[in-house]
Amino acid sequence: MSQIQSLNLSQLRKILAIKEEIENLKSQLNAIVGQGHSAGGEAPPPMESKPGKRRRKVSAEGRAHIAAAARARWARVKGEAGLNPQPIVKAKRRLSAAGRAAIIAATKARWARTKAAQ
Repeated sequence: MSQIQSLNLSQLRKILAIKEEIENLKSQLNAIVGQGHSAGGEAPPPMESKPGKRRRKVSAEGRAHIAAAARARWARVKGEAGLNPQPIVKAKRRLSAAGRAAIIAATKARWARTKAAQ
């Protein structure tokens, strides 16, 4: 048999009054501390603050300064593109006949060494 079933009505009423008083005291304590939680539920655990891990906030003035600098950078890029509309095309690099012959000779020599080693 559980303990609650063995209690009489007056004891249960006394337990209920004590629990209500505890909840009332908790709500008063939270109000003093500044958490402002209602008496109905338990307060969530306080958030742990990690030193050095705070997220920095940028003021409106700082954001405006950053935006102005970005606009100025884009204006410079677009301004330079307007002065020289045709991009410089690099000439395609080609392998000379002598260079190609040297590569072929080196490859044949490498394969000859590989087959000789087998």
